[in-house]
Amino acid sequence: MLHTSQMTNFMKTTDVQKLYEDYILPTYARLPICLVKGKGSRVWDLEGKVYLDFFPGWAVSGIGHCHPRVVNAIKDQARKMLHISNNFLNIKQAELAKTISEASFPARVFFCNSGAEANEGAIKFVKKYGSETGRFEIITMKNSFHGRTLVAMTATGQEKFHQGFQPLMEKFSYADFNDLDSVKKLVTDKTIAIMLEPIQGEGGVNVATREFLEGIRKLCDEKDMLMIFDEVQTGMGRTGKMFAYQHYGLEPDIMTLAKTLGGGIPIGAFVVNRKIKREVLTAGMHGSTFGGSPLVCAAALAVFKAIKKEKLLTHTIEMGELLGQACEKLQAKYPALIETSRGMALMRALKLKEPSVPYANEARTQGLLINATQGDVLRIMPPMTVTPKEIKLGINILDSVFLKLSKSETV
Repeated sequence: MLHTSQMTNFMKTTDVQKLYEDYILPTYARLPICLVKGKGSRVWDLEGKVYLDFFPGWAVSGIGHCHPRVVNAIKDQARKMLHISNNFLNIKQAELAKTISEASFPARVFFCNSGAEANEGAIKFVKKYGSETGRFEIITMKNSFHGRTLVAMTATGQEKFHQGFQPLMEKFSYADFNDLDSVKKLVTDKTIAIMLEPIQGEGGVNVATREFLEGIRKLCDEKDMLMIFDEVQTGMGRTGKMFAYQHYGLEPDIMTLAKTLGGGIPIGAFVVNRKIKREVLTAGMHGSTFGGSPLVCAAALAVFKAIKKEKLLTHTIEMGELLGQACEKLQAKYPALIETSRGMALMRALKLKEPSVPYANEARTQGLLINATQGDVLRIMPPMTVTPKEIKLGINILDSVFLKLSKSETV
């Protein structure tokens, strides 16, 4: 019998698919490729085909696949200590919390393992914050996405994610994104927080307006409510600033992070602004066995170092301008197909006038990985290390895809 490591030398993608059918719950719409290697903006499948990855790991690999600084930090830490109980002090966790606070606003941080957990923790925090005054209602946005756990799923303002899991957690209500009046109408004397993404990712890359966020900040200040920014996808440089809220000249009370923060290693965090003077969560009220391990904190510190040393924020702005201009040219070239081009920096989308899945599938066939969301949106989010040459190649592939499929429809 072959050892597992030897099996991979003889397996094909169809063999791996059979193992999935036999042993893994079918909770994902699996694409028929098995990725085995990644470097920068490129990945390789089991048969050796190379792809340009413009949606790396659902934006987890935001500084590229297997960034050398992250890989070396993991190797170094793995030789010393992988896990420490959170009852003990952890140097890497303390350093990472300080680094996050210095890069954002004066804060204290709780570490967990994913964006959903970070959002769960933030919701738990505000529930406890409001318990003394009997306030517990939270307003989120339609077309938002906050995670797959029960509370995070309830916070998500999309009915399709709720189906089959009722009754949902109480009490969330959903406002229209970029409509301040819609938010105000939902505020009651029981409302304790407003939670939103500065740019809705899964919702179709919808960018919040300055007026909308300024209005919510003012509303929260007037009503003693907490403003939560879900920066799981927008955080860590994706928009050309370390955190997307920094584009708007205001601060949230709580910010949630994950994805790019770990450079490919699972991590989540919720960041509590020191403006909140009261002790809300104290010993025994919240925890995470694996949250903030030395290994993942070392990886996250390497991400911060890479962004700073390699000037990736400036690079992201420059590459974002190239990508944005290229997307606008595609829209101009295919007006019958592309309704809008939108986004910020390296978080872009093309909204089509027809279903987007066939276009994402054809792009994959031609060697480009992007994401289809919301039925008619193509989400394009290359890593912050992407080069002008790679952007040109990716856009050329998209051009070829649009040309091919638009021709096939007229035949």
